[in-house]
Amino acid sequence: MPVQLNHTIVSVRDKHEAATFMTEILGLPEHTTYGPFAVVELSNGVSLDFADDHGDVVPRHYAFLVSDAEFDEIFGRLKERSIDYWADPSQKRPGEINHNDGGRGVYWLDPNGHFLEIITVPYGGG
Repeated sequence: MPVQLNHTIVSVRDKHEAATFMTEILGLPEHTTYGPFAVVELSNGVSLDFADDHGDVVPRHYAFLVSDAEFDEIFGRLKERSIDYWADPSQKRPGEINHNDGGRGVYWLDPNGHFLEIITVPYGGG
């Protein structure tokens, strides 16, 4: 079997709040609970396992490859909730999306400061 990513742990202040935010914005099924984790299943079999971090959360970056239709739906939910977004990771192009590699992309922050991104074409155009 080829090596595949199965899951990763996402440290947050409140695992249920963070998992709910993720599923609502991305349009995913409700999260489940497994041991100390609130688990969000992605369509490619990878899960994000949210865990309460009782110290300061160290923000990370999570990028999601989505279809054009999913991009429109997710982007619509960001705008409906008045969530700030940027076309670039340095946050110098607020209120814009990018068209890198012939697709579309946008960045925003989750309630814990994690930097989220959706793209419709993988980096490099592949």
